[in-house]
Amino acid sequence: MNEHIFSLPVLSTLSPSLSQRQIGELPVLVITHPKVRAAVTLQGAHLIDWQPAGEQPVIWMSENTLWQSNKAIRGGIPVCWPWFGPAGEPAHGFARNLPWKLATHEENEQGVMLMLVLESSEQTKQIWPHDFTLFVRFRLGETCEMELEAHGDFETTAALHSYFNVADNNAVTVSGLGSPYIDKVLDGARGQLAEGQQTYTQRVDRIHTQPEARSLLSDQAGHRIIEIHHHNNSDVVTWNPGAELSHSMADMTDDGYKTMVCVETAHVTQPMVSSPEQPARMAVTFRIHKQ
Repeated sequence: MNEHIFSLPVLSTLSPSLSQRQIGELPVLVITHPKVRAAVTLQGAHLIDWQPAGEQPVIWMSENTLWQSNKAIRGGIPVCWPWFGPAGEPAHGFARNLPWKLATHEENEQGVMLMLVLESSEQTKQIWPHDFTLFVRFRLGETCEMELEAHGDFETTAALHSYFNVADNNAVTVSGLGSPYIDKVLDGARGQLAEGQQTYTQRVDRIHTQPEARSLLSDQAGHRIIEIHHHNNSDVVTWNPGAELSHSMADMTDDGYKTMVCVETAHVTQPMVSSPEQPARMAVTFRIHKQ
């Protein structure tokens, strides 16, 4: 999947490192820079690839992803907003299914910066009756920074739903999650995580309500650690569908769950509050270390 993105025909060149291409029905911004390769679809301001020079792909994408307008993309980093989960229709909100606009871009020796924008419309007001302006900023180089900023007068839940590419989910641990969690597999049952470490040997869907500011994803079979810094969040969500659910998902291969885990920067148990005086912000930064 990752190599296919970078072999797509160039439709327009926006800068020496940035071009616009097409994947299925979706326009995609493709970055080829000495420090990094990356890609962001205009639908959803959705990061679908980030790969620092010399590294294996960090972001997981499903081989069965539907590259269709108004259809959710399976993998990458979906922007779940203005709600997380099944709180409304569509699930995880509408921001990830709508076309955004590229507002600004620039580059330097360290990487490429992008800012995309989504504004309220008659279409969004039929689903959610609020005026808003959303920005997503990317700083893509040896590290990956992604920030969501919401302007308006409302409260929301949200997540930066990060899918990470791993060699073997059975050999992954994530630390820095804190102890208490809400188990969505067990209908919201409360639990305590031993030593603050999550494994993925079976289906996992948990909201960690007292996480540390940094999570460490140890991909033992891949011989690397993904360091994940969460900013202005209340929760971290961990997810892997496991074998049974993966088999039932049309946009995921039967064994897709074996090479991915999600560690999501989120506001679920406490809302993001946007006011005319103060926009709401949430962000994630991650980098790679050899193990």
